[in-house]
Amino acid sequence: MDFTKEMEAARQMVENRLQQFFPGGGLEEAMRYSLLAGGKRVRPILTMKFCEAAGGTQEEALDFGCAVEMLHTYSLIHDDLPCMDNDDLRRGKPTCHIKFGECVATLAGDALQAAAFQTVLSAKGEWRHGGQMYRALAAEILAESAGFRGMCGGQYGDTIGDGHSHTEAELTAINDKKTGALLRAACMMGVAASMGRRAVEESCMDAAREYAANLGLAFQIRDDMLDVTGDTGEFGKPIGSDASNGKSTYVTLLGLDACGARVLDYTEKAKAALKTGNWAGTTEFLEALADSMAVRTF
Repeated sequence: MDFTKEMEAARQMVENRLQQFFPGGGLEEAMRYSLLAGGKRVRPILTMKFCEAAGGTQEEALDFGCAVEMLHTYSLIHDDLPCMDNDDLRRGKPTCHIKFGECVATLAGDALQAAAFQTVLSAKGEWRHGGQMYRALAAEILAESAGFRGMCGGQYGDTIGDGHSHTEAELTAINDKKTGALLRAACMMGVAASMGRRAVEESCMDAAREYAANLGLAFQIRDDMLDVTGDTGEFGKPIGSDASNGKSTYVTLLGLDACGARVLDYTEKAKAALKTGNWAGTTEFLEALADSMAVRTF
């Protein structure tokens, strides 16, 4: 397996599909601006690759993955707003509210969230029983990841905690929702996409959930490290923004060396979780993806 080539091919599939959404002006222009601003597209790639591991194809899960990316983009737009982190730069470009104004940016985020569910529920394909059951399952997974039990709940815990110290357990609980929930949705929706066309063992869904939980914690700790050690040009947003906003992070709590050890530990746990699923395909790419995330520089 050539991981780099596979990653780029999957990323390009996502980019090509995302280009087809929101071609108009006005609000659509603001939605498109943030959706196509770049990024690694890790979440939709996870959706596609989990579908493949469960016996499906990447194409079968493409729209589910694009829906996850829409929801992720909405969260970034709102996270950058003056009432949240008040960031001016995202992925090396002016944030949505800097480009279009706070009101339009807020509405663009709202509209992207709605579009995510529309994309899931209208996904085409050779579904068994018309596909209603499997699209509904994917929408349910996505909704839980976005709400108070998931991303919004994590963001709430993060926001009200600004300026206050946290224990490692408290940080983990916050970040498991804020970052991990949407990664879990991406992985589990990939399995759901495959279930719509063939029988898939429940162990695969459980393994996807556990893989994503550990990957999410490794991802967030690495993000905290990069907020201290990264390069603004490569990282795509201001370095030190967490400190300037008074946020309690893994780095402020544990230090860089201990954070690096935690990243490697969670990465190994993510890879081990994959071995608990009875997969129809290979999980080699997913293991390599976890390793690549542990040493990323942006």
